[in-house]
Amino acid sequence: MERVWFITGASRGFGRAFTEEAVKRGDKVIATVRRVPHDDIFKHPSVLTVVMDVTKTDEVEKAIKDGMDRFGRIDVLINNAGFGFSGAFEETTDEDLRNLFETDYFGVVNVTRRVIPLMRKAGKGVILNVSSQGGLMGFSGSSAYCAAKFAVVGLSDVLRAELGEFGIAVSAVCPGSFRTDFRSKHSFRNPSARLDAYKDSSAHKAAKFLAENTYTQTGNPQKAAQFLLDMVEKGNLPPRILIGAACCRAMKARYEAELKDIASYEAAASKTDFEE
Repeated sequence: MERVWFITGASRGFGRAFTEEAVKRGDKVIATVRRVPHDDIFKHPSVLTVVMDVTKTDEVEKAIKDGMDRFGRIDVLINNAGFGFSGAFEETTDEDLRNLFETDYFGVVNVTRRVIPLMRKAGKGVILNVSSQGGLMGFSGSSAYCAAKFAVVGLSDVLRAELGEFGIAVSAVCPGSFRTDFRSKHSFRNPSARLDAYKDSSAHKAAKFLAENTYTQTGNPQKAAQFLLDMVEKGNLPPRILIGAACCRAMKARYEAELKDIASYEAAASKTDFEE
């Protein structure tokens, strides 16, 4: 069955991989970008490339209208646009935090709010919100990024509960480390100033590791795109879709540890109800 995809942040990384895989399968794509790339994929007859900033309501509305005029519907929305940030919490300014949330969280809100009515009217649809492994567990030096991605997971859980009765499936997509340009200057930001007090801290070591290990990640974005589109084709999507071997291992260990933690105090915690 041919699908129409609306993919934000389509010019590079996961967004580009999702776009290429959808076209390869014979689907249509409304690909939103900040600047139009010169690559052939964005000139393909099955792709409508639209310049759009997810934080600008008028641009979002125009992109959706243009997509509907061209293809008549939106079957799958992938909220992929976003950028990373690495810095100790104390180094992260309010401006840093708000700018990141404006794109990584409110950008998701902005697009989703305007696509839901179309899917609800159609009685079907899929919304995939790209979060991160960092939206399921915190990493030193990534307070702003993890907070935004946790918010995306929380929003996805609520939308899943609210929209299922309208035939709309919602999942949070949580990839681990993949070989994209996510850590490049185009997609990653740092604090305007580093604090000397943190020079030997876990937060700065994490930032150094990220800077020195760009394009060496083990995850293959093309395989991730194939996997995700396969999941959509199969249907019955889970609330959270983890991608990557290391991510799956880490989250299994995390959940097992949390179950042990709960078991350690469950008996006492269970005595806090009213005795009625």
